[in-house]
This record gives sequence, C-alpha cells and structure tokens, in this order.
Amino acid sequence: MSKTFGNFTFIETEIKDVVIIEPKKYGDNRGYFMETYKESDFKSAGLNYNFVQDNQSKSKKGVLRGLHFQKTYPQAKLVRCIEGEVFDVCVDLRKDSPTYGKWAGVILSAEKGNMFMVPRGFAHGFVVLSDTATFCYKCDELYHPEDEGGIMWNDPEIGIKWPYDGDVLLSEKDKKHPSLKDAKIKF
Repeated sequence: MSKTFGNFTFIETEIKDVVIIEPKKYGDNRGYFMETYKESDFKSAGLNYNFVQDNQSKSKKGVLRGLHFQKTYPQAKLVRCIEGEVFDVCVDLRKDSPTYGKWAGVILSAEKGNMFMVPRGFAHGFVVLSDTATFCYKCDELYHPEDEGGIMWNDPEIGIKWPYDGDVLLSEKDKKHPSLKDAKIKF
C-alpha cells in the first residue's frame, strides 16, 4: 500500500515500518529539483524520526557493505544513492517481530532519487551495482564505533537474493560477521 504526503509517496513493504520513499521530481531542460526530506510530510506518513547525523560513502562496483547495526545504540536510517545504483537491504532483528530474520530490499538510484527508511532494530547493508555509487545516510542516533555489530551478508537462513553475480568486495571486518543464529542479536 502507498500513500502520498506533499512531494513524497511512501510505499509500505512486507515488513512493518520499513518504507520505500519516492520523491516527486520537477524537471525541465535545465535539470531537476526535488525535496529529499521534509519533516512534516514524513511525520504525516508515520515516520517520526529526529535525525542527528548524516553520513556519506563512495564505493566501486561490487563493494558490499554490511550487514551492520549498533548493539546498544540502534540507529534508524533514511538512505539514498546520490550517484550510481545500489541494492539496499535491511534484516529485521526485533525480538517480538513476526518478521524477525526476514529481509526487505530495493534498488536505490540517483536517477530515481528513491529512498529507503530502515527503522531501529534492523541490520543494514548494500551492494554497488553501477561502476561507482555515492550513498547517503540520515541517522537518528550518533555513530558509536565501540558499539558496532554485524551479521553475515550471505547467511543462508536469511536468504537475501542479491542481484549481483560477480565476486563481492568486503572489508576485513565484514568477512568475519557471524550468522544471525550465532550472533543471537534481538532488539
């Protein structure tokens, strides 16, 4: 189901509170303009977040970042790709959720301008599909490096269908994440 508030269409996924957001673009022969966030429209859609930190990363094709979360200071993230294209994923880690261990994903691209709302209590990651991609995060909690956690990007019990058939490039840290079952993480 989708609903529109202001210049945004909010599309519910199969996982409660995970939302795909499509902004309206106004374009002409000069280029385009779009709003990327408006607190009142997001609140009207039920997305009541107080964002306190913005992050940005640039990666090359095949880089897979994730699946990450913070253990004690979980973050909700509003994410988007401002250059290139990525497949973005979140995994439900909420202990009382009927969708615990399930995932939702969407292709985010600079061309579309679409966004993904990842609530607290989720692991998050993405793989770069284009030659390069620049990725932006709005977070509702500060980053705490000592609080990092992660789960395997290719955990067979989660079964994420990554639309990338080449070898993925992982950080040394991401190569060592446990399975969801072994991590025993439940928010």
